[in-house]
Formats: sequence, structure tokens, C-alpha cells
Amino acid sequence: MQKDYKMFLPSVDWDNIDWSTRKPQMDFPVQSAICSLEGVDVVRQGRLRLLVMHCLVVAVGLREWIFLWMGVKLVEAQRYQKTNVLYASDDMNSDKWAWVLFEAVADIPEDAEIIAKRLTQLQMSNLKMSTKIWN
Repeated sequence: MQKDYKMFLPSVDWDNIDWSTRKPQMDFPVQSAICSLEGVDVVRQGRLRLLVMHCLVVAVGLREWIFLWMGVKLVEAQRYQKTNVLYASDDMNSDKWAWVLFEAVADIPEDAEIIAKRLTQLQMSNLKMSTKIWN
């Protein structure tokens, strides 16, 4: 039994894990979503702060990029953590089991179209190929 990266419920531990019940994580689609306009702040005229959610957090080799679709500008997003909230990676209520917020700040024109997209390392090495793969 190959023990690839797989996702299990928080209640699963080393005593009750059954590897055969889950597909490898690489078989699941990579997903990303712009939260809402509530997650968008205009830092100053022409500069935007955007929060983006994505899932499959524990996958290796995945990065969050925000595409600013005016001249295909890529902005790498950083993991966003609420202030005054301690992140405990082994806590049962940890966001490692859910969607995680990423944040990007970029200069954009007023009429820019903003698209959130997840990319694998392979797609990053061939951006022409990755523009055709949307989730």
C-alpha cells in the first residue's frame, strides 16, 4: 500500500488510519476562490489588497498566485493569518482541515480583471500551458 499524501478527517490518527480508504491527494482537483468583495481593500488609489481562499492546503508543490489579467501580471500571495489568533497546527480546530486564506497586494488599473488560480510546480515551469487549465 502506497502511503502518498492523503487527506483524512481530524478524528483519524495512527491507531485507526486506513490508507486504502482515501485517494492520493494528487488525484483531487486543485481549487481556489476569491472570497468576496468584503475581502478586498483599496490600500490607496490603484493599489488593491485581496484575500483569496484555497483548499488542499497540505499538498506539496502548490503555490497560490493571483493573476491580474491586464498584461498577465502574476502576484504571489502570502498565507494570511488573522491578527491576535494563534495558529496551532496540531489543534483539532486548526484551519489545516479547511480552506486557508492567502493575501496579495498589488498595483492594478481600475478596469483590471482579477482571477485566482492555483498552480503546481509543473504549471509554474510552463505558464503558457497553465493559462489553459482553470479550476
